[in-house]
Amino acid sequence: MAQFLFKALDRKANKEVSETIEAANQMEAIAAIKRRGFLPIEVRETKGKAAKAAPGDSAARKGGGLAAMVLFGGGVKPAQVTLLTRQLSTLQDAGLPIVQSLQILTDMQRPGGFKHVLDQVTDEVKNGTQLSEAMSHHPRVWDRLYTNLVRAGETAGALDVILRRLAEFREKSQRLKKKVIGALIYPMAVMTIAAGILVFIMVYIVPKFQKIFEDLSIKEMPVMTQMLMDFSNFMGNWWYLIIGFIVAVVVGMGIFRRTEAGGAIVDRILLRIPVLGNVIKKSSVARFTRTLGTLVTSGVGFLDALEITKSATPNIVVRNAIADVRESVKEGESINEPLRRSGIFDDIVVNMIKVGEETGELDKMLVKIADNYDEEVDAAVAAMMSLLEPALIVFMGGAVGFIVIALFLPLIKIITELQNQNQQQ
Repeated sequence: MAQFLFKALDRKANKEVSETIEAANQMEAIAAIKRRGFLPIEVRETKGKAAKAAPGDSAARKGGGLAAMVLFGGGVKPAQVTLLTRQLSTLQDAGLPIVQSLQILTDMQRPGGFKHVLDQVTDEVKNGTQLSEAMSHHPRVWDRLYTNLVRAGETAGALDVILRRLAEFREKSQRLKKKVIGALIYPMAVMTIAAGILVFIMVYIVPKFQKIFEDLSIKEMPVMTQMLMDFSNFMGNWWYLIIGFIVAVVVGMGIFRRTEAGGAIVDRILLRIPVLGNVIKKSSVARFTRTLGTLVTSGVGFLDALEITKSATPNIVVRNAIADVRESVKEGESINEPLRRSGIFDDIVVNMIKVGEETGELDKMLVKIADNYDEEVDAAVAAMMSLLEPALIVFMGGAVGFIVIALFLPLIKIITELQNQNQQQ
């Protein structure tokens, strides 16, 4: 039998107690504590444990974590946070104390930035800080949506349920994001390869043909051939200007998009692009309804839920529409009319939300809309791919065809002139 030191909440006396208990393992110790009517906060084995660590040891450990953070890149992937959420919900559902759950998950992590952050959060929770507050100190890892849902779970005493919903929400959101990004990878790869081939032809192949034409003393080039050669010479002589221009455009667009006005213009243009705009619009609606539905289901106030949803929406046009909806709801209007006026949400979405309001099941209706729109995003992505593939083929065929015709026109002209000379003789 091992001896365990535990901290627990005495529900009857409403105070914290610190005692020891003997048990075969930690799980049995937790079960025994619960049978005594206590709520376990922290349970750890005392046998074989070192004395209380000196402050310097803790500082050294944190310093080592910081060094590891620098060494291993410090970046935390969304998939890591999602997996942690799923594992934490499982441990909470099993009845483990939150501190013990965090310690287990921290020990499971590989050395790096995420382990360092989890170590800090675990230390704060051990010292009495709420989990949501400790997580809010790391907004790049746990955003406002995440911490507010955790806070709602802590307040309602249903942290395991909220964490499970949060894990499901993040998993579905990441699947949707992967579908959209995965659909764009193929055309981008094809365009990159096509651009590389065209640059090779223009820089290396066309100049060789140009030399052949000069050796043949062709006085007057066909218009297409002359255009092709002029462009090839420009690329060969001023390639650094072209690269500089492309870099300047990309950087300038990035800076412009980071501004509120510029981002709104770019997002508005993206929403109006045929096919692609439909994918972006549907994915934005799916994200909005799922986020809002998850927050409302978890007990977050509706106005607060709208504010959090707005901050979690990347598309500025949709974000502004949500802000308008929040202001209208704040003034006493129902949610469906402001959504209709925004022009972003389809009539079917507005009507389904209206039915949800009238029946008192708005949260369920929002999640149902999100599920439906996830399927519509799949269909929209498939439609986009079916249109992009022939469009790319036509583009490549047209570009290569133009080059081939332009290069062979002078040869055809020479052959024609030779035939005419033979006929005259």
